[in-house]
Amino acid sequence: MKSSKLSDLLQLGQSPWYDNIDRRLIENGQLQTLFDFGVTGVTSNPSIFEKAVKGSDVYDELIRDHVERGKATLDIYDAITIQDVQSAADMLAPTYQDSQGRDGYVSLEVLPELAYDAEKTVRDAKDIWEKVARPNVMIKVPGTTEGYGAIEELTKEGINVNVTLLFSLDHYMRSAEAYIAGLAARHNTGRDIAKVFSVASVFVSRVDTMVDKALDQMEKPDLQGKTAVANAKRIYREYKTLFSDSSFTRLEEVGGKRQKVLWGSTSTKNPAYRDVKYVEELIGADTINTMPHATLEAFLDHGDAAPTLEKDWEAAAAHLAAIEAIGVDLTEICDELQKKGVEDFAASFNGLIEAIEEKR
Repeated sequence: MKSSKLSDLLQLGQSPWYDNIDRRLIENGQLQTLFDFGVTGVTSNPSIFEKAVKGSDVYDELIRDHVERGKATLDIYDAITIQDVQSAADMLAPTYQDSQGRDGYVSLEVLPELAYDAEKTVRDAKDIWEKVARPNVMIKVPGTTEGYGAIEELTKEGINVNVTLLFSLDHYMRSAEAYIAGLAARHNTGRDIAKVFSVASVFVSRVDTMVDKALDQMEKPDLQGKTAVANAKRIYREYKTLFSDSSFTRLEEVGGKRQKVLWGSTSTKNPAYRDVKYVEELIGADTINTMPHATLEAFLDHGDAAPTLEKDWEAAAAHLAAIEAIGVDLTEICDELQKKGVEDFAASFNGLIEAIEEKR
């Protein structure tokens, strides 16, 4: 039985995904309950797995078995992440099939240390893809300057990509263009493009956190709490333009799928803001909102599902112009957020490896 609020999101064209994975949730049936409620996808990252390994003994038997077999720490990391992703992907297989490959995915990230190396990113992504061996898995690739070449190459090879750590309009545009170029290259070599899919993960709340700090120093409280949503609306507007262009519609005619926009980092960091702000204000067709557990619970409890993403575009544009006029460089802030995001994921990955080492 689907929750009415999640059903409302789905009716409005937005897929609710769950930003969490943990073997305990798989084994005790809680993850399946979320899928029954209407959650249609799962995202993961090193921080999520780090918390799961450190905070439970659920992986101890697996770790012990691999140690006794003389396996290295990275082998254990692969076993933990790949088995969980395979289990979740199998549970989401009906959603994937019913949506004809437009939903029902689980994401798993390439090694964070490869964010600035396209060739190694492609190699690692292919290795993960082969090991997981599920059609409804997405490989997360950071949308860095070096990452765009990897996105194009992986798409060309028929690998589903979740482009992560996007913050600015430029980040988004380059990721979407890389996906379209990859689809075109695959089609031009006579290969099927109908089974290739991608999402562009635009991080939201962190933008307000950084911009609000700058606005606080400028004593402009009236402009706070508006930039992240305005930036997301501008990105969505460009999405609609880009994927309506003839260069993509020709691919769509032969089976190419639109790259959906995914809103990430949707937990509210500022307690003064509504705890479902970055869900309620970003609801629109062909989008995904991946929610951490607390945000999902909050939305189920008191969220309102209404088509908000295409409203007040003029006000969003006016706000972005206003902050630019007073010296807030959003492009620079977004570039810094991406750089810090790569560093944070690398730190979490190192923490996960350390946790596995300790348990060894």
